[in-house]
Amino acid sequence: MEKVNMQPVPAHPLELLAPAGDPERLQAALLYGADAVYLAGDSYGMRAGAGNFNRQQLAQAVADAHRQGVKVYVTCNTMPRCGELAELPSYLSYLQSIGVDALIVADLGVLQLARQHAPQVALHVSTQFGVVNYATANALYQLGASRVVLARELSLQEIADIRQNTPPQLELEAFVHGAMCMSVSGRCLLSQYLTGRDANRGACAQPCRWQYRLVEETRPGQYFPVGQDESGSYILNANDLCMIEHLDALIRAGVTSLKIEGRAKAVYYVAAVTNAYRCALDAYLQEPQHYQCPSWLRQEVQNVSHRPYSTGFYMGDIPGQHLEDGIYIRQSDVVAVVQKYRSGRLYATLKNRLHRGEEVELLLPGRPPQKFVVDNLRGEDGQIIDQAVHPQMLFSLPAPAAPAGCMLRRCKA
Repeated sequence: MEKVNMQPVPAHPLELLAPAGDPERLQAALLYGADAVYLAGDSYGMRAGAGNFNRQQLAQAVADAHRQGVKVYVTCNTMPRCGELAELPSYLSYLQSIGVDALIVADLGVLQLARQHAPQVALHVSTQFGVVNYATANALYQLGASRVVLARELSLQEIADIRQNTPPQLELEAFVHGAMCMSVSGRCLLSQYLTGRDANRGACAQPCRWQYRLVEETRPGQYFPVGQDESGSYILNANDLCMIEHLDALIRAGVTSLKIEGRAKAVYYVAAVTNAYRCALDAYLQEPQHYQCPSWLRQEVQNVSHRPYSTGFYMGDIPGQHLEDGIYIRQSDVVAVVQKYRSGRLYATLKNRLHRGEEVELLLPGRPPQKFVVDNLRGEDGQIIDQAVHPQMLFSLPAPAAPAGCMLRRCKA
């Protein structure tokens, strides 16, 4: 890694920022240690395919998060067309009325409307804005932004340069984990062009994940692979980002909000990745000068569904493209979600088939997962059973203590 001129002490408290695609994912983020969550209402958010939150759910989300000392940032980061602006002022006023901590915006017009209609809410400028230098960061600060979410194509040295040339009051946020888009921080038109679904208004069809071949104009029906074998090539399909081993470098560069991508990901992803980065950040805080990522945390991020990992542009390198296929790597499956713990038994709701005698892991907040063998498995009527097979079935088994919402998983050999 190249030597980077970095600041020794963060100017703001370090923050772990987790995605909350719907109320269930929000509860997982809260349980597993997020300092703040980002989510969206049913409009103006860049993940239209996620469950998201209606107005009543938004108010409840803010109340639930604040009760646990967690901040809530609402995404208003689409590029709205003229016909979509009429409802925005009342929506912004509503978000202020329920106590949202910040708005994430990507459009200057939306930023200006937010200042007018939600003046008490902090403004964070989205990575979609493409902040790659301190002049832009300073200009946004002058326009009222309290934070910029840095463009994904920046190196650690460039982040350090931005930090050294911006007011200390301006917070810097950067992604630490999750899917990366082939357009990096840009405003991609590929989805709209190929499918009519506008990525800049939250409806991306992810055509960069498709398999492509070449066809020559005068040879219709003859398809030529763009790659190394007959299966074709995923030339636009970027690796996932994983910086869990390099949190100290990001922090020394001046980043204080560490953002996990994934509002469209499964609740298990939110739980496991939030827990992993929570534990990693706590390990850093215990020994900031000698941070080493615990080995079990490296395994935790491997256990969730993901593409091959890279460190993106942070080390000054261009991230590799995954050419072999578009298949996700998955090393574990969720078996059940804990409902309660009583008298030495876990009571849980089944998600996947479970057999007596199987070894499973209990994903506990703030600590390594705990393995145990399923024994004395009982159905909801209290009778001993050999297997639980019906989705949403309630069952119980002897197990370590765990709070409601914790997950049981089965890891592949």
